[in-house]
Amino acid sequence: MRKQPVVVVPWLLVAAASLFGAEVPPPAVDIPAGASHQAVAVLAGGCFWGLEAVFEHLKGVTDVVSGYAGGAANTAHYEMVGTGRTGHAESVQITYDPAEISYGKLLQVFFSVAHDPTQLNRQGPDEGTQYRSAIFYVSEDQQRVAENYVQQLTGSRAFRHPIVTRVLPLPAFYRAEEYHQDFIARNPRNAYVMYNDLPKLAQLQKRFPELVKGISK
Repeated sequence: MRKQPVVVVPWLLVAAASLFGAEVPPPAVDIPAGASHQAVAVLAGGCFWGLEAVFEHLKGVTDVVSGYAGGAANTAHYEMVGTGRTGHAESVQITYDPAEISYGKLLQVFFSVAHDPTQLNRQGPDEGTQYRSAIFYVSEDQQRVAENYVQQLTGSRAFRHPIVTRVLPLPAFYRAEEYHQDFIARNPRNAYVMYNDLPKLAQLQKRFPELVKGISK
């Protein structure tokens, strides 16, 4: 299913901002910071445009790529993924420095402002399994942190509805078409972006100013 167009009026932007963001605690279990090196995290939570923009703004993140995870190489194409029948989820591959930002902190941002983890096979106006919430782990440490965090948030009743995020091994990640990369930076006045994604960036700066590039606290 294609992303749905949105007609935006100013008061809708104010209303949209209030829909994003949940007060969630940091993970009780995390991967200890080690020597400076690059690590990779892969997350899925609705349209990859917004996910990419959120994580690109974090200190310690060196690169974010929009792409597909969960399906086969020969179906990792936008038109095919959009059918919802490929097994793929729109995802982002985040390259980060664990000495500057932890995997657990990335997950806290993921659950807090990047998406709504209680929406099953959809996110906002977008419907289909390609918009599902998932954490694709690349190591046993990531699996341990992710599973513990989902249990922690469930036990603390951080959300009014059940968390539907799945924690899965990453079979492979496939880079999306170039026109999807840095989409929000190149299309900030796009109606879909203004209503669905810019409020996420506003919530990121509000809730995690110490993590946002260019903002010191």
